[in-house]
Amino acid sequence: MNHNENQTTKPQTAIEALRQGELICYPTEAIFGLGCDPDSESAVHKLLALKERPIEKGLILIADNFAQCLDYVDDAKIPMDKRAEIFSAWPGPVTWVLPAKSTTPKWLTGEHTSIAVRVTDHPVVKQLCKSFGKPLVSTSANFSGEEPAMTIAQAQSMFGDRVGYYQEGELGGRNTPSQIRDAMTGQVFRN
Repeated sequence: MNHNENQTTKPQTAIEALRQGELICYPTEAIFGLGCDPDSESAVHKLLALKERPIEKGLILIADNFAQCLDYVDDAKIPMDKRAEIFSAWPGPVTWVLPAKSTTPKWLTGEHTSIAVRVTDHPVVKQLCKSFGKPLVSTSANFSGEEPAMTIAQAQSMFGDRVGYYQEGELGGRNTPSQIRDAMTGQVFRN
């Protein structure tokens, strides 16, 4: 069999693509994102290779609700006095860096003992996470150091068939990617 051919037919939906270990491209609050199944090591490595992103940096998970994050976040380590600030920012465009469970794969956390998670209010992403039953890896649809895709057409011209499925949808109307903040220290990594 030719190695350039997929064993399966082209995925017909984003969920099918995710289940097949493919990458998907989807609209988020401000830009198009690339994502995959966070539990598929091969899919995450495919994503990192495509973006030329070092594994040490770690990745963001985007979810429909906080309960979806509990397989990855060590909820017991989040102090009571931090919870109001965290949960009042969600759903919304704030990504919180939270303590990771010791079982959270290193391909998600990189060199960190924390994991970055966001509970989104974007209707397309909420539906994807709901249908998939868990969070998605969420990273900007671009090659490292380049401008992120603002349309499906831009993403398709960048990635072509290296992405298994392109999810149509409108961007959420924000001008900047989500803010990233450390819930424990208050440090802002990206404004």
